[in-house]
Amino acid sequence: MSAPSAGRWSHLLSIRDLDRDDIEQVLELTDSFAEVAQRAIPKVPALRGRTVAWLFFEDSTRTRLSFEAAARRLSADTLNFSASSSSLSKGESLRDTVETVSAMGVDALVVRHRAAGAAHRVAAWTDAAVVNAGDGRHEHPTQALLDLYTARAHLGDLEGRRVTVVGDIRHSRVARSGVWAWHALGASVTLVAPATLLPADVGDWPVEVTADLDATLADTDICYLLRMQRERQSDVVVPSLREYRREWGLDTQRARRLPDHALIMHPGPINRGVELDGAVADLPRTVITDQVTNGVAVRMAVLYLVLGAGPRLVDTESAVA
Repeated sequence: MSAPSAGRWSHLLSIRDLDRDDIEQVLELTDSFAEVAQRAIPKVPALRGRTVAWLFFEDSTRTRLSFEAAARRLSADTLNFSASSSSLSKGESLRDTVETVSAMGVDALVVRHRAAGAAHRVAAWTDAAVVNAGDGRHEHPTQALLDLYTARAHLGDLEGRRVTVVGDIRHSRVARSGVWAWHALGASVTLVAPATLLPADVGDWPVEVTADLDATLADTDICYLLRMQRERQSDVVVPSLREYRREWGLDTQRARRLPDHALIMHPGPINRGVELDGAVADLPRTVITDQVTNGVAVRMAVLYLVLGAGPRLVDTESAVA
């Protein structure tokens, strides 16, 4: 594979910045990095001498650890930033924090922030590459990419596949990135949610919308459940979690109505007994663990691309301890 274009891959801020060919490039590259994970020493020197810093202003388990694992498997140096113990508590602004960390000679910043658009602001304040690891309810592009990779690994070509996204779409950055990613690879998307959990601009999305989950199940190839994001909800969006589970939760009875090949996906963390039952979460067709596993290889591909590494990718002779 040829070296990535520095201009095209200066940052990854939004999935909508990528066209189908760009997404295919990430997925193809991910295949190579997934192979690295199977080696006795799962490490390559592709980003040796580069430094990646994490600016996480929100709690995270899967995304943060996944990016850290990805950077280390690429032999990059890392800097960890903790908002709770930083100068933010002394009144330092986001911009000053970004400029301070950038002045330490970092090559890439992986940013998660509660404010929509924060990653775009950070990109304007630094010469480092910026990867959006989630900005408020706006976007989460690497989650969309790992979801595509996982689904394609199980189902093959996604052209014409039917994706049903269920739940708190209004507050979900995963849904916002995911809809455009599925659409870019030719899948059709149906959003299932009550009106109170739909975003105001949903009419501009390339989707169908319904409140009837049961009507969608028989024609679904990928059933994608979203977490109820109570921390982002400023008003009452459903009467109760019990009613939500009854109308939009995936229980074992509903799961049986999916086609035999259909996948069940979830970005995590799971609220068992709300968006899906515990028994459903443990079904073989539920590929949540695969999503986590693939997240490392996808994020290796993204870091490799935004840092403009050379074409010597994952030579078997180049693995290092």
